[in-house]
Amino acid sequence: MSSVTVANSSHPPDLQRAPHLLMEEGFRWFGPPDPVPLAHIRQTGATAIFTALHDIPYGEVWPLASIRERQRLIENAGLRWAVVESVPIHEAIKIGSADADRCLENYRRTLANLGAAGIDTVVTNFMPVLDWVRTEFRHQLPDGSECLRFDPVRFAAFEICALQRPGAESEYSTDQIARARTLWASLDPSAQTDLVNGVIDVFPGCKLGLTLDDVREMLAAYDGIDRTTLKSHLKRFLDAVLPAAESAGIRLALHPDDPPFPVLGLPRILSTAADIADVVAMNPSPANGICFCTGSFGMRADNDLAAMVREFGPRIHAVHLRNTQREPDGSFHESDHLGGSADLAAVVHCLLAEQDRRHREDRSDTRLVLRPDHGHTMLDDLEKPLPITPGYSAIGRLRGLAELRGLQVGLRSASRFLTPPTP
Repeated sequence: MSSVTVANSSHPPDLQRAPHLLMEEGFRWFGPPDPVPLAHIRQTGATAIFTALHDIPYGEVWPLASIRERQRLIENAGLRWAVVESVPIHEAIKIGSADADRCLENYRRTLANLGAAGIDTVVTNFMPVLDWVRTEFRHQLPDGSECLRFDPVRFAAFEICALQRPGAESEYSTDQIARARTLWASLDPSAQTDLVNGVIDVFPGCKLGLTLDDVREMLAAYDGIDRTTLKSHLKRFLDAVLPAAESAGIRLALHPDDPPFPVLGLPRILSTAADIADVVAMNPSPANGICFCTGSFGMRADNDLAAMVREFGPRIHAVHLRNTQREPDGSFHESDHLGGSADLAAVVHCLLAEQDRRHREDRSDTRLVLRPDHGHTMLDDLEKPLPITPGYSAIGRLRGLAELRGLQVGLRSASRFLTPPTP
C-alpha cells in the first residue's frame, strides 16, 4: 500500500514530533454512497478510515481489484484505509452448516487479498442473526439532539407481538409484557412496520432487506446451538483463518456483543472480561485479538473497562470509543462521548499507557487506531434528508472526535502542569 503523509495541525507541536503519544484518529466511511464524503472526513483531522466493501455478499471473496479501487479513493482524498470494518462472518460458519468450509476458504482468500493491499487490521464479530440491536434511532435528548436507544419494552413488543418468537415471554417480566402489548396495540400499521424494520434492517452500510420470516428462518437454524456450541464454532473459525491472517500480515479484531446480553433467545459469547480471556485462549496467535468497544462493554455495570484494557491491552487491535447511559429499567441510550455510565478518561489513560508499552517493545503496531462511534444527530444534520445512517452523522461524530482528542492531549500534557515549577 502506498504511504500517505497527512498533515494534522490540530495537534500541539510536541505531539506532532512524537505521534505515537496519541492514538491515530479514524472515521467510519460506508463507501461512495455515504452522505458524509471523504473530503469532509479529512476536515475533522482524522487520518484513518474504517470501511468495507458492503456491496459484496456475505461469504464471498473480496477481489483484490475491488479492494485496490476502494483504497485508491481513500488515498486520493489524503487518507488511508487503516481498518476493515468489517469482513462479515457468514451464518454458515456460526451455525457450523455444510457450507462453512466454502465460506472459511473464501474468508482466507479475502484476508490474503487485503494483505496484498497492505491493510493490516480487520474487525469482525460473531453475533448470531443480528449484529447490533436498537429499538429507537431518533430518540430525542433534552438538548434537541437525537441518539440511538434500546428499550426492552419496545424490543419485547417486537419479539412477542411481531416476530411471535416461541418462548420469548419467559424472558420478560409480567409488567414488561403488559406494557409491550399495550405499546404494540397503540401503534398504527405504519408505526409497527417502522419498529420492526428498525430492529431487523439497520445493518451499517447496507440494507439486507430482511423480513420477519427471514429472521424466523435464521433463528430456526440455531435450534440446539447453545453458548458452548457457539464458542466451539468461533474456535473453529479462528483456527481456520488465523494462519492466513498471519501470512497476510493481518490482525483480527473481534467486536463485542452489542448489546452485551442475550437477545432473541440466542447465546452471546463476547460480553465480559471472562469472555475476552476465553477468546484469547482459543488460539495463541498474536493476530487473535479484539476491537475494544467502550459502548458495548460499557452497557454492563459489571465490566471494569479500564481494568479490561490493562489486562488485555496487547490483544487490542482496534478501538471504538463511545459511551452509553444505562437506565434503571434496563434501557440504555448513546450519551455524549465523555458523558454516560463509562469512565472514558480512565479508559483512554489506559489505552495511552498500552501504546507506551508497545513503543518500548518496538512493536510494529505501536499506535492504536480509534474512531468515535455512534455520534448524536445534531445541528443542521437534523434538517438533512435521509438517509443518514443512524449514529453516523458527521457533526455528532466530529464533536466526539474533538472531545476525545482534547482528552488525549490533556492526559499527555497533565504532568507538565501538575509538576511544581523549578525555583
